[in-house]
Amino acid sequence: MLPAQSPNPDGGGVQRGTLPLTWSTGGPKCLEMPEWQVHEYNPEFFILRQSGCTDFEKPFVYLIFGEKRALLYDTGSRNGNLAPTLQRVMHLWLLRNHRTSMPLVVVHSHSHSDHTAGDTDIQALTDPAIPITFIAANVEATKALYGIVNWPEDTGSIDLGDRVIDAVPIPGHDTVSVALYDRKTAVLLTGDSVYPGRLYIRDFDAFTKSNQRLMRFTQDKLVTHILGCHIEETRTPFLDYPVGTIYQPDEHELSLSRGVLLEMQSALDGMHGTPRRVAYADFSLWPSGPAFRAADKSQDTFKTTQEYQLKHMWDQTAPTTK
Repeated sequence: MLPAQSPNPDGGGVQRGTLPLTWSTGGPKCLEMPEWQVHEYNPEFFILRQSGCTDFEKPFVYLIFGEKRALLYDTGSRNGNLAPTLQRVMHLWLLRNHRTSMPLVVVHSHSHSDHTAGDTDIQALTDPAIPITFIAANVEATKALYGIVNWPEDTGSIDLGDRVIDAVPIPGHDTVSVALYDRKTAVLLTGDSVYPGRLYIRDFDAFTKSNQRLMRFTQDKLVTHILGCHIEETRTPFLDYPVGTIYQPDEHELSLSRGVLLEMQSALDGMHGTPRRVAYADFSLWPSGPAFRAADKSQDTFKTTQEYQLKHMWDQTAPTTK
């Protein structure tokens, strides 16, 4: 039997869930768009996506329930206003499950502002039904929560009550990047390190080692979905949306497979220690640093894209791809 495979086509014993065929992005009419789209993957696992009408980053955040506590992975980007939607989802979950309260642990995929901008509002949430434990997006707090002794070589975990979530440090995009693996659903959450889009690499060596770490961690496990925190690719292979795009009606699906980790590793190894920007069908490797600044036109692209789409945000009928 190959590693990370199920012996029978019977679902592998994992808790099942569904993903939507499409997600709301940032239009076509922003007056009609809620601040957050809420999707029930299954009754204990929720995916929330911020509207591009509030911020072009359109990040995904994840809410997972155990028997004793729930876990929130990220708090959204600028102007997200996550707190009311989070409170509503949790209260409806409590109502459905005949519970009066559920403690919530708030963690992060990494420390960048498009994943932590909602921190202050979440910390200020005073709801006796949702007592909050807030974990700052830094290495020491993350190590302490998951019981990680040696960062980033070791893995850790958190038990939500009959639901163990494994934590795998994956620095490279950010020093505190961490992936979470839900044993119940076999979903791997990878933040900004693996998703259908431009994978911004700040530390090439650390990023390469982190991808190797994810490959080792998952080699003897089922992986139903790899779910990152953005979508930037279109459904057309090798074609992404320009940076700054708020409306993406033809975007790539959110889910990736474990095979993407192998494809990424082959690409990284093939660079022989010299970072290059290269596009693949479902993602792009996008190293940053002085060597890329002279040729980097992303700020000009961002300005042009934002000007057009914000001007048309009330009737976005002609989105552009590069």
